[in-house]
Amino acid sequence: MQLPYENRVEAGRRLAERLQDYAGQDDLLVLALPRGGVPVAFEVAQSLQAPLDLMLVRKLGTPGQEELAMGAIASGGAQVLNEDLIHHLAISATALERVATQERKEMERRRQAYRGDRPEPQIGGRCVILVDDGIATGATMRVAVSALRQLKPAQVVVAVPVAPPDTVEILSREADKVVCPATPEPFFGVGRWYADFSQTDDQEVRRLLKAAWSPSS
Repeated sequence: MQLPYENRVEAGRRLAERLQDYAGQDDLLVLALPRGGVPVAFEVAQSLQAPLDLMLVRKLGTPGQEELAMGAIASGGAQVLNEDLIHHLAISATALERVATQERKEMERRRQAYRGDRPEPQIGGRCVILVDDGIATGATMRVAVSALRQLKPAQVVVAVPVAPPDTVEILSREADKVVCPATPEPFFGVGRWYADFSQTDDQEVRRLLKAAWSPSS
């Protein structure tokens, strides 16, 4: 099967094509979920002539099966848990808190590494587009939406290049709108739908943010 996206840059440009109704809005803000969401969001923000910033969220990986999300946390204390999975796998409260503590530390490390002393963006009353490079279970994006709601945005739009249909349906009930050009089934994971899904590192995140935040961008 032909992959829908060559890399995150192409995915961002194709996603931006589906978001042109928002181009030029004065109240628009694009928030990327690092790290993989940053190259995608950079292309979206550039195309829509919108400011770019970060939404720091961390997946809570299941012990021994770290790619399987048992929940997610966001800065500000928002948390979403997959209670059915936690019960099914008999994950203890101690094990859950151990993972959450580790991910909070990583979230703070990233905040310092990417933002430094830069103030947090103003969210209240704005139309916010949340961007990642794809969604599987939706746990990370759901907690991002939940955390944003606490800051009273005018609208929350979830925009991703690829996600399974059932996850899109779930998010459609929590966000004001979901934009997702590709909803393959069966899904097989986000990386399956990219020819190049190599890891986005901290250096690349900082490079793109510097370009987005420079006065000439």
